[in-house]
Amino acid sequence: MDYSKILDTIQLKLKNHIPTGKVATYIPELAKIPGDKLGMHLYCINSGHYNFGDAHERFSIQSISKVFSLTLAMNTIGNDVFKRVDVEPSGNPFNSLIQLEYENGIPRNPFINAGALLIADILVSHLKNPKQELLQFIRTISGIDSITSNSTVASSEKKHSNRNAALLHLMKSFGNIENDIDKVLDLYVFQCAIEMSCQELAQAFMLYANEGVSIQNQQQIIAKRTVKRINAIMQTCGFYDEAGEFSFRVGLPGKSGVGGGIVAIHPNQYSTAVWSPKLNPKGNSELGMMALEELTTLTGLSIF
Repeated sequence: MDYSKILDTIQLKLKNHIPTGKVATYIPELAKIPGDKLGMHLYCINSGHYNFGDAHERFSIQSISKVFSLTLAMNTIGNDVFKRVDVEPSGNPFNSLIQLEYENGIPRNPFINAGALLIADILVSHLKNPKQELLQFIRTISGIDSITSNSTVASSEKKHSNRNAALLHLMKSFGNIENDIDKVLDLYVFQCAIEMSCQELAQAFMLYANEGVSIQNQQQIIAKRTVKRINAIMQTCGFYDEAGEFSFRVGLPGKSGVGGGIVAIHPNQYSTAVWSPKLNPKGNSELGMMALEELTTLTGLSIF
């Protein structure tokens, strides 16, 4: 497969498209990011790295971090995670309170905000230093030791976290949160404020494309059955209430974040990351969605 030519074609198409989306503003620090940033990186298991644009510039990964925290939680307590959080698509906005109320404080899946906050609670309960252990896990699977969390972004996000705090209080009222709410919220904003480039994300997500085996040292970091379950949740729940649209248009497991990043994997083929900060009305990168649709169209390959 000539991925170099394919990415050139994608870059040209995106440059000729004028996005109508808007940069996320509800987190003030994210609103400062120039909307014209655009980068893409593809890491092929067989042939290596391909990229264009701002693929090496770090950005706030936001909800993409939920894949990493879920993986660490599953590595820590296994399928007991799913005694407290479900694996169904929500069909509602990522920060909905209504569904959580109807379903007795059990989040629909680990990738909506309620579910990710629940996962953060698990990590606080079971890890001695959850922030550093999560960060070290990401550094290990990406092979990049300089990855860190932006304290300014985390602080900005925490100041505007009333709704997330409400989700935690609601779950705690149903007995589904074990720890102090401020402590859980602190870990959550820390993970969302982690900064990575498209290349670094593609390297980290190779773990999910390569059956849980590190591409860096060929070690089995997570079990194949864990990868299967995480990829399935990415496929059905990775794009808020637009997961069906992403499956329809792209046909790959993936995860988006309001920082404008999207990561997707093709099992046993490649992992890829796109960054464009302007979001569509559902909170997903407008150009990122387009780039990945073009990728599977031009390659003629998806998981379906």
